[in-house]
Amino acid sequence: MEEKKNLMSYEKLRELEAERDERKEVIRAQIAQKIKEAREQGDLSENAEYDAAKEEQRDNELRIEEIEAILKNAEVYLEEDVAKDSVGLGSTVTLLDIEYDEEVVYKIVGSTEVDSLNHKISNESPVGKKLIGAKKGATISVDTPSGEIKYKILKVEKPAGAKKNTKKTEEKAPAKTTAKAAAKEEKPAKKTTKKKADK
Repeated sequence: MEEKKNLMSYEKLRELEAERDERKEVIRAQIAQKIKEAREQGDLSENAEYDAAKEEQRDNELRIEEIEAILKNAEVYLEEDVAKDSVGLGSTVTLLDIEYDEEVVYKIVGSTEVDSLNHKISNESPVGKKLIGAKKGATISVDTPSGEIKYKILKVEKPAGAKKNTKKTEEKAPAKTTAKAAAKEEKPAKKTTKKKADK
C-alpha cells in the first residue's frame, strides 16, 4: 500500500528541516550536557534534574522521528502554481456564512500546516474538500455534526508575492518534488486571519 504524501508549501518544508537540524545539532547537545551535570550530582534514584533531562531527551528524539517521517513523504506544491480563478492548495478564500451572514477567511493548506488559530485549514477537512476546485461565486454545502452549513465563495486569492518569486522558487523546489530533492533555506509560512476554523 502506497504511503500517504504529506503535501506542504516550500516554506513549511524549510521550517521543518530547520527544526529537525536544530533539534539534532543544538538541542541534543544541550540535553546531553544537562544529563551529564545531573549524573555528577550522585544518586540518580531521587534526582529530579536527571529525570527531567531524560524526559526532555525522549521528547526531543520523538519529535525528530516525527519530523523525519513527515519529510520522508513530503510533496511540495508551489504557491505560484495556484490557480487564479479556482480554489487550490495555497489559496486564500473569503466565504460568506449564509445562515449567519458573516464572512470568514481560510487559507487551504496541506495537513501538516493546519493552524486553526490562524485559519489555515487542510485540503482534507470537510470545508477544504468542498472548496478545492470551486470558483468565486459558487455556493458549497458542508455537513457537520451540528447540521449543514452553506458558504458562498466571495473571493479567491493566490498567495501574496507568488508571481514575484516564481523563478527563484522553481530553481529551488520544482513542482511535486520530495523533501530530499529540495535545497535548504529559511522563512516561516505566512499567516491568514479571521473567524471560525475547521480542522
